[in-house]
Amino acid sequence: MPVPEGVPGAPQQAQESEQARYVFAVGRRGAPLDAAAAGLTGPSGAPVRTVEGAGLGALVSDVPAGMYDEAGLKAQLEDMERLETLARSHHDVVAAAYEHTTVLPMRLATVYLGDGRVSEMLAERGAEFEALLSRLEGHVEWGVKVYADPREAAAGAAGESSGGAGTASGSPGRAYLQQRRRQRSTHRDTYRAAGAVAERVTELADGVATAKVAHRPQQGELAAGPGENITNDAYLVPASRSEDFKAAIGGIAEDVPGVRVELTGPWAPYSFATPPSSPQPHATGTAGDGS
Repeated sequence: MPVPEGVPGAPQQAQESEQARYVFAVGRRGAPLDAAAAGLTGPSGAPVRTVEGAGLGALVSDVPAGMYDEAGLKAQLEDMERLETLARSHHDVVAAAYEHTTVLPMRLATVYLGDGRVSEMLAERGAEFEALLSRLEGHVEWGVKVYADPREAAAGAAGESSGGAGTASGSPGRAYLQQRRRQRSTHRDTYRAAGAVAERVTELADGVATAKVAHRPQQGELAAGPGENITNDAYLVPASRSEDFKAAIGGIAEDVPGVRVELTGPWAPYSFATPPSSPQPHATGTAGDGS
């Protein structure tokens, strides 16, 4: 079920007490940031606009305050479909904005009670935001995940050995034990190979990327495709060297049975934009307000 589109029948210009400000990203004030907001809409359908303070600007959109108080936000974050819709809206705005200018993506569901509070936040954290913007300017994020899939490696080995080996000698029990030993060996060797590939990725990336963040490996529904995700890293790469990074990492595991490398990007540098999370007394939601 998609995120509700506000309160049915409510006036287009609701009172500020009924509306909160969803903050997507922070950038330097000016025409590029204003252009980034043009034509975009937020999770409740309201247009994205800028709120300024201390030489900075925040990309915001009005949302129903009741959907982002403690109870409303909890309901959204616990409903996977609504959470996915919210996350997609957030990402779409940040990605579109980053095409115009460098912005700091805020964490999902960063909400303040009014424009004034957003301006105060920008003033309070201006020095930290400026330092982050300077660090990220001209950079993009690339994601690299390494997967180990012993089943794929075993299937490949079985296909090679079936090409003319004759019937195995000995009892069925002995044949079974031999098969189990081969499976254990393949499992161990696959994970060793995946570890070696992950180390090689780090070595090659160090020659291009300026920073790295190691995320927790993805599991369950978050893991894409077969195998086990053993590393899930993000790299901060100069935009001018994106093709160099892609060339260095792409195809690194093509000849390694049971090992797969997934390269994604370039993205806005979410993993390296870490706005302060200290408590803010008049805000609701997450990120930048501590709630």
